[in-house]
Amino acid sequence: MVNRMSMTLEDLTRAIQQHIDTDMDMEVARGMAEHALGFFGFYNRIIDNALEPNDRNLFYMFQDWDLLTTESEETTLWDGREWRIHYWKFKPDLRERVEAYMQRSLETEDADPYADIYTGDGSTIWMRESERVANPNAFTSDW
Repeated sequence: MVNRMSMTLEDLTRAIQQHIDTDMDMEVARGMAEHALGFFGFYNRIIDNALEPNDRNLFYMFQDWDLLTTESEETTLWDGREWRIHYWKFKPDLRERVEAYMQRSLETEDADPYADIYTGDGSTIWMRESERVANPNAFTSDW
């Protein structure tokens, strides 16, 4: 049975951005997608033996990000030994998940850009010099 590739460059690029970083530069995501698709060609799975260690590490990262999965099959060699073949393939529902992600409606959120001025990280600017904690490892001018 021949399984034809169902993942396009654009689909995989969007999937990478969705699962890794939605603010990722499009060219970075496209480069990762092109690299992966270069192994698959027009099919939805490839044999693991075709990968170099660095490429296999990328595929493991894609597996961690829920983009790829593995499968195995066993066959009997002519001398009677069993041989296990490992494959990498795209998640069956990946295209649908990407489409659903792209069709989602984002709720606009009113964010106050000045909310952290008096609290959080910005609170130390209002401290008196005598209240500041001295850093024992800091450089000082009194030698």
